[in-house]
Amino acid sequence: METVLAFDFGLKRIGVAVGNTLLRQAQPLTVITSLTNEAKFADIAALINEWQPGRCVVGLPSHPDGAEHEMTVRCRRFANQLNGRFGVATSLVDERYSSAVLTQRRGEMIDAEAAAIILQQYFNEHAES
Repeated sequence: METVLAFDFGLKRIGVAVGNTLLRQAQPLTVITSLTNEAKFADIAALINEWQPGRCVVGLPSHPDGAEHEMTVRCRRFANQLNGRFGVATSLVDERYSSAVLTQRRGEMIDAEAAAIILQQYFNEHAES
């Protein structure tokens, strides 16, 4: 069994979800709202230390036709930083339509729920026989 942390990367907030390869069910965990990159990675380090994931998953946004944009590049960079800083295997998951299933009310942060959808998509796409 392997613990997996998933991240819905954003410039202001990073949603985090957790799950494992035994149950294959994603759960929203937290939202990182730190202001600096240093503080964000300190928060991520604390989560990695607590959960000891064998893998991290990062949602990869793109245009509906699959074309990349600025956030696609930023998410790839974030995934590479997770791997480089923490030595945890990192996978990217297409998140083009993950936010479409969430309804957000004004002032509500749905980033952790979005991360859970990304992680559940990863589990569904990587079913172990």
